[in-house]
Amino acid sequence: MARRHLTPGSNPRQRQWLELCWSSDCDIDPLILRARQFRHQGQRELALALEQELMPLV
Repeated sequence: MARRHLTPGSNPRQRQWLELCWSSDCDIDPLILRARQFRHQGQRELALALEQELMPLV
Protein backbone atom coordinates (compact mmCIF):
# COMPACT_ATOMS: atom_id res chain seq x y z
CA MET A 1 0.00 0.00 0.00
CA ALA A 2 1.34 3.44 -0.89
CA ARG A 3 1.98 5.89 1.90
CA ARG A 4 -0.02 9.04 1.79
CA HIS A 5 2.03 12.16 2.43
CA LEU A 6 0.25 14.99 4.18
CA THR A 7 1.12 18.50 3.20
CA PRO A 8 1.61 20.99 6.01
CA GLY A 9 -1.73 22.23 7.26
CA SER A 10 -3.74 19.47 5.62
CA ASN A 11 -4.57 17.78 8.93
CA PRO A 12 -7.86 19.30 10.19
CA ARG A 13 -6.89 18.86 13.87
CA GLN A 14 -3.57 20.64 13.33
CA ARG A 15 -5.36 23.44 11.50
CA GLN A 16 -7.88 23.84 14.34
CA TRP A 17 -5.06 23.90 16.90
CA LEU A 18 -3.19 26.55 14.91
CA GLU A 19 -6.31 28.71 14.63
CA LEU A 20 -6.93 28.36 18.37
CA CYS A 21 -3.37 29.48 19.11
CA TRP A 22 -3.69 32.47 16.79
CA SER A 23 -6.99 33.54 18.32
CA SER A 24 -5.60 33.41 21.87
CA ASP A 25 -2.36 35.20 21.01
CA CYS A 26 -2.15 38.87 21.96
CA ASP A 27 -0.37 41.51 19.96
CA ILE A 28 2.56 42.47 22.14
CA ASP A 29 4.38 44.65 19.61
CA PRO A 30 2.69 47.90 20.71
CA LEU A 31 3.88 47.25 24.27
CA ILE A 32 7.45 46.75 23.13
CA LEU A 33 7.29 49.93 21.08
CA ARG A 34 5.88 51.79 24.07
CA ALA A 35 8.74 50.61 26.29
CA ARG A 36 11.24 51.80 23.67
CA GLN A 37 9.46 55.14 23.52
CA PHE A 38 9.69 55.51 27.30
CA ARG A 39 13.44 54.80 27.15
CA HIS A 40 13.90 57.31 24.33
CA GLN A 41 12.05 59.94 26.38
CA GLY A 42 14.28 59.26 29.38
CA GLN A 43 11.51 57.62 31.42
CA ARG A 44 13.62 54.67 32.48
CA GLU A 45 11.40 53.61 35.38
CA LEU A 46 8.30 53.37 33.19
CA ALA A 47 10.23 51.43 30.56
CA LEU A 48 11.53 48.98 33.17
CA ALA A 49 8.05 48.50 34.63
CA LEU A 50 6.57 47.78 31.20
CA GLU A 51 9.43 45.44 30.29
CA GLN A 52 8.83 43.56 33.54
CA GLU A 53 5.21 42.98 32.47
CA LEU A 54 6.41 41.64 29.12
CA MET A 55 8.68 38.98 30.64
CA PRO A 56 7.35 35.46 30.13
CA LEU A 57 6.24 33.47 33.15
CA VAL A 58 8.27 30.30 33.30
